[in-house]
Amino acid sequence: MFRFGEPLYLYLLIILPLLVIFYLYSNYRRRKRLRRYGDMELLERLMPQVSKYRPDVKFWLTIAAMAMVIFMLAQPQFGSKMETVKRQGIETVVALDVSNSMMAEDVTPSRLAKSKRLVSRLVETFNNDKVALIVFAGEAFTQLPITSDYVSAKMFLESISPSLISTQGTDVRAAIDLALKSFTPNEGVGRAIVLITDGENHEGGAIEAAKEAAEKGVHVFVLGVGSPDGAPIPVEGSNEFRRDKDGNVVVTRLNEDMCREIARAGNGMYVRVDNTNNAERALNAEINKLAKADVETQVFTEFDEQFQVLAWLALIFLAVEAMLLDRRNPLFKNVKLFK
Repeated sequence: MFRFGEPLYLYLLIILPLLVIFYLYSNYRRRKRLRRYGDMELLERLMPQVSKYRPDVKFWLTIAAMAMVIFMLAQPQFGSKMETVKRQGIETVVALDVSNSMMAEDVTPSRLAKSKRLVSRLVETFNNDKVALIVFAGEAFTQLPITSDYVSAKMFLESISPSLISTQGTDVRAAIDLALKSFTPNEGVGRAIVLITDGENHEGGAIEAAKEAAEKGVHVFVLGVGSPDGAPIPVEGSNEFRRDKDGNVVVTRLNEDMCREIARAGNGMYVRVDNTNNAERALNAEINKLAKADVETQVFTEFDEQFQVLAWLALIFLAVEAMLLDRRNPLFKNVKLFK
């Protein structure tokens, strides 16, 4: 595994293109001034010792040396040893409703977009914890198996959309059943299922599934997204709304009663998600109460510094730059390289 020990130094690379732009602009101004004195070919004959290309070569050697030094300061490292380490953490499975009703905009910018942002911020608070992502509508499937790779979790989260599942509905039972199978076999670890849904078109069996989860020591937290008053469902790529078979605009409403029942049966908590951050704060507070136990994680524990090669390259570039004269060496007047 490759990494930089001090990646902030990489921001210094921004200086290099600025130096290149300044150098090219200076050359342009210099050539422009020379043209005022006469023909360029005639001027070259009058100054036979002035090299046309060597200043450019010296400049690019200096830029290359500076780049090597910046990378060296960033401390490039290669992981050389993989070990299983134990850290204190919990396991959380996020089950996200991706039915078409989650595209309603009674929560800004939409129910689904708001939910994804909430999950993203939740993942950012994790430390030594594990997380899994499940998406569901009329059926459920695993988007990301349980992991401590939070970067991958946020990447998979961004790709979630209603198009992932063609079967419409809200089969909460299938989501909870799949979530229960997603946890690791570790003993004593705090476990939670975070169910995010508008609760509409409930398929049945969710209460029983939540009770089963609670019996296994898993807390089921339900986040209800939307408003009880409801909102129409936009048709993607148009200004129209979804309609039923009679041509009436479909209005989707948050089923808070169902969400509360599932949370109660799952020994968890129900929170309504609106345009504030109250739901996020309440969920974080509840998850932090869960017992943390040793969670096994595969990590690189030894990293070897790789700056030596970069240091040698920087020295070589600087040495060549120092030995390369701006003017042509008369001893090599017949040599065309860097003339």
